[in-house]
Amino acid sequence: MDEDKDQTIQPPVRRHHHHHHHRKQRQFHVWRWVGGIVAVIVIGLAGGAYYVYHTLHSTADHTYIPLNNQKNSSSALSKNKPISILLMGTDTGALGRTEKNGRSDTMILATLNPAKKTTTMVSIPRDTMAKMVGDNGINIQKINAAYSIGGADMAVNTTTALLGVPVNYYAVINMGGLEKIVNALGGVEITPILSFSNMGYTFTKGKVTKMDGKEALAYIRMRYEDPKGDYGRQDRERQVITAIIKTAPQLKNLTKYQELMSQVQSNFRSNMSFDDMVALFNKYRDAGKNVKQDHLQGVGAYLNGSSYQIASTKELQRVSDLINKSLNLPTAKLNNEETKQNALNPNFNWGSGYTKAKYTVQGADQVN
Repeated sequence: MDEDKDQTIQPPVRRHHHHHHHRKQRQFHVWRWVGGIVAVIVIGLAGGAYYVYHTLHSTADHTYIPLNNQKNSSSALSKNKPISILLMGTDTGALGRTEKNGRSDTMILATLNPAKKTTTMVSIPRDTMAKMVGDNGINIQKINAAYSIGGADMAVNTTTALLGVPVNYYAVINMGGLEKIVNALGGVEITPILSFSNMGYTFTKGKVTKMDGKEALAYIRMRYEDPKGDYGRQDRERQVITAIIKTAPQLKNLTKYQELMSQVQSNFRSNMSFDDMVALFNKYRDAGKNVKQDHLQGVGAYLNGSSYQIASTKELQRVSDLINKSLNLPTAKLNNEETKQNALNPNFNWGSGYTKAKYTVQGADQVN
C-alpha cells in the first residue's frame, strides 16, 4: 500500500458523497506496526462519509476507558513527542466497560518516534516473572496475571516497573473476539511460517491459506509444537493481526462494515480517545517506515510448580535501554523487585532451556 503523505483525517463536511470505491479514490492506509487495533477503529475515515465518521466516533466512545492516573498523554501526541503503547490480547468473553477478567496472554510494548520515523515493538512473554504493582504486599506472578487482577492499570504499572519505562497508552483486544472480526472481514490470507495441525486444521509452511475466524484462531493458539514455544506463538499472532490490517481497508460492503464495528466495540478497549486516534494517524504514521521488532528473552524455571520465564538483570536492562532510547529518554540502571530477586539467586544458571538450578523467590508475600 502506497501512502499519501498529505492525507489528513478531518471531520467530514455534511455533503453528498458517492460511495463508489474506484482506485483513484483516497483510501485509508494503516500502520502494520501498531497491531491493527487502532487501525480497525479508524478505518474508512479518509473517505469522508458522515455516517462512517459518526459510527467511528461512537465506537471509540464505547471503547474508551482511561487509566486512573492518566495524564499528559494527549499532550505528547499534540506535540509530536515519542509515545509508547502497551498492546494486549486476552481470551475471555466480550469485554465489558469494567473488564478485569482474563489474562493478557499477548503483551507487546510499541514505541513510536515520529521525528526519527521509527517504531520499536517489544514482545513480553506472558510467563515472565513480575511483581504485581498495585496489589497488596509483594505478589510475584506471571506478568499476564496483572490484567486479570487489576485491569489495564495494573498491567501498565507492572510493565512500567519491570522495564523502567513510561507507558502512555494501552490497547486491549479480546482474542476470542478476533474470530468474529476475521469473519466480518470475510477471512484473511495467511502464509504459515511452519507446518502443524491444531483444532482440526492442518497448516503447511509457505502455502498461502485463506482463513476464516476459527482457522485463524487455531493457527494462533498452537504453542507446544512450536520449536520456539510461546515466542513462536507471538510471531503468529503478529502475522494474523497484520493480515487483518491489510484486509480491513479493502472492506466495501456497508453491512460487513457495520458488523466489523460491532465486533470492535465489543472486543476492544483503550485509553485512547477518538481525537487521540485521529492525531495518532495524522502525526505518527511515518513512524511505520522503519520497524524494529524485539522481545524480552527469559530463562525457563519453575516457581511453586508453575512454569515461568525469568529475565536476567542484563536482559531487563538491555530492553529498558532499548525502549528508553526509542523514546528519546535517558537510560537508567534498573533497581526493581525483579533485579533484587535475581541478585538473591547468584547460582542460577542463565543458560537456555529449563534449568536444574533452583530459582527461589525470597521475601515475597505471595508467589503463584
